[in-house]
Amino acid sequence: MNRAAIDLWVGFFVALGLVALLFLALKVGNLSSSDVGDTYAIQARFDNIGGLKVRAPVKSAGVVVGRVGEIRFDAENYMALVSMQIDKRYQFPRDTFATINTSGLLGEQYVGFEVGEDTGMLKAGDVLKKTQSAMVLEKLISQFMFNKASEGEAKK
Repeated sequence: MNRAAIDLWVGFFVALGLVALLFLALKVGNLSSSDVGDTYAIQARFDNIGGLKVRAPVKSAGVVVGRVGEIRFDAENYMALVSMQIDKRYQFPRDTFATINTSGLLGEQYVGFEVGEDTGMLKAGDVLKKTQSAMVLEKLISQFMFNKASEGEAKK
């Protein structure tokens, strides 16, 4: 092989490697649009969303059923308003319970759905009534330390 052919093959494999890295970066960052289909929007209000981000998954029974579309502050109720885009293939009862969970100890946060028993289903534009905010690790640690300090004071 001559020098030009070798340079051509090296350039081809470098370009292929860059495309693969871009694909992986989009998948890890939840930015790829490969799972976009027909969706409907629902909303939920939370006291504290922790580190929840736009494009975070919405899961039910461990299956991704949608994505967080928008997060904004509701100045009227002083709460976070989370808009979610749910795949139309999945219908949920009106009394579905939305929680903010963490994947692992320090992983990404996502919205989890626990289904209720209502016979009516959520429609586009509905607001979930039952929510549980994110558990903030620093707050839990400070409560634990305060309780331990109080126990030490009581024993004296």
